[in-house]
Amino acid sequence: MSKVNKGEVNKVVLAYSGGLDTSVIIPWLKENYGCEVVAVCCNLGQPEDYAAVEKKAIASGAVKAYIVDCREEFVSDYIWPTVKAGAVYEGKYLLGTSFARPLIAKKLVEIAKAEGADAIAHGATGKGNDQVRFELSIKALSPNTKIIAPWREWELKSREDCMAYAAKHNIPVVATKKHPYSMDQNVWHLSHEGGDLEDPANAPKSDVYLVSKSPEEAPDVPTTVEITFTEGVPTAVNGKTGTPLELLNTLNEIGAANGIGIVDIVENRLVGMKSRGVYENPGGAIIMYAHREMEYLCLDRATFHYKELVANKYAELVYDGMWFAPLMTALQAFVDATQKTVTGTVTLKLYKGNIISAGATSPYSLYNQEFVTFEEDDVYDQADAEGFINLFGLPLTINALMKEKAGL
Repeated sequence: MSKVNKGEVNKVVLAYSGGLDTSVIIPWLKENYGCEVVAVCCNLGQPEDYAAVEKKAIASGAVKAYIVDCREEFVSDYIWPTVKAGAVYEGKYLLGTSFARPLIAKKLVEIAKAEGADAIAHGATGKGNDQVRFELSIKALSPNTKIIAPWREWELKSREDCMAYAAKHNIPVVATKKHPYSMDQNVWHLSHEGGDLEDPANAPKSDVYLVSKSPEEAPDVPTTVEITFTEGVPTAVNGKTGTPLELLNTLNEIGAANGIGIVDIVENRLVGMKSRGVYENPGGAIIMYAHREMEYLCLDRATFHYKELVANKYAELVYDGMWFAPLMTALQAFVDATQKTVTGTVTLKLYKGNIISAGATSPYSLYNQEFVTFEEDDVYDQADAEGFINLFGLPLTINALMKEKAGL
């Protein structure tokens, strides 16, 4: 049973994509809640005809449709902080859908307040992570706003049911089986789930990839790319500066041409099941690799190792929809402090899906050749190592002496 009683809402703001599900949700909300529907579509870099999306929302019964360009904010305020954290979920997933949801939720809350709406609705299913991400973000930003999740309420159980409902209500949707996967795309990634990918034994078919070339189709010669970082975020590519969005788009083009960033993972969903996904992250993979190279050069051992622990927790929080949680704020403060010296340039070679280190420089480099050289030096007394080893190994020595004395 719905937590929102029928008749309690007069106006609902809907997270709208223009696809089948959200197009059907508009008349369903009107029919079941007797409310007006305001559609909100956030442009996060997915290639859409936004004029057509707006037109479709109105044709489906929305009283108003917002198209919100969030691309620069998405890169600056959601992608870059995650890059600085080095956050990757379960060692593979670069969180492209995960950190998009809190930004969309933020825009939904802003528009709901401006419109005087009583509730916010989304099209996430009851099996996935996105329902959690949307709703936790809404609760954090607007705790008194009601939330409607049609997939947890209605009788529609399949794509065929949705198509039938759309036809019955004269909703303009176009069905296609050309690409039989559930996809989510933005400027950071493109995800593919469902279809033959539901069996982890099946290798992805060559026509899965819509952004990147497959490694087999990539050039037979490597491409060299140079990325400049300032306090942990990219500020130039091959010596050319640009906005965060421009830099990411440039790296997406370079990475896609070289088959970079294709990830196949069976991941642990928050709701308790495993799911198999194939992700395309051409620019993201390059940036994350280069950022780590910069940290190898600029962070001391203790900070680097502790930050690895923070990165895992940070990724888990993002994946779980906790972007606006107090712990995220605290972890971000730690991450930002570590990035003050993560400045410099990383050179990489890209070759048929592989990223290869090709040098790094930084004015804050902690690499000191005078200390590490195998040649003669005047700064390091090798005899000092004996005392260090004796003290560092003292617990081992005492433990061994105890065992000898006890006859163990």
